[in-house]
Amino acid sequence: MATPLQNINQAAAAYLDAAKGKEPGLEARDRRPSGEFAELVKGVIEKSIDNGQTGERQSMEAVNDRADLNQVVTAVAEAELTLQTVMAVRDKVMEAYR
Repeated sequence: MATPLQNINQAAAAYLDAAKGKEPGLEARDRRPSGEFAELVKGVIEKSIDNGQTGERQSMEAVNDRADLNQVVTAVAEAELTLQTVMAVRDKVMEAYR
């Protein structure tokens, strides 16, 4: 299963190829997905939960003076970004449902 980062990298490469004037290939059309949509959603949700827990763990270690402040800020920012992404996807799903 492709990770969201891999999907972003593939999209960026496709945009770069288009900007260079390369003709789009049929690879994306001919490629079969490696997993079901439900598996993709499940993986993203699990990763989101993990990011949130990591942010909480780093925050608690910072309170106890056992964590580097840079690590704490990074973990909390990642958790915040993940939450914003999940909320945006949720909003789009609800919008599509209507």
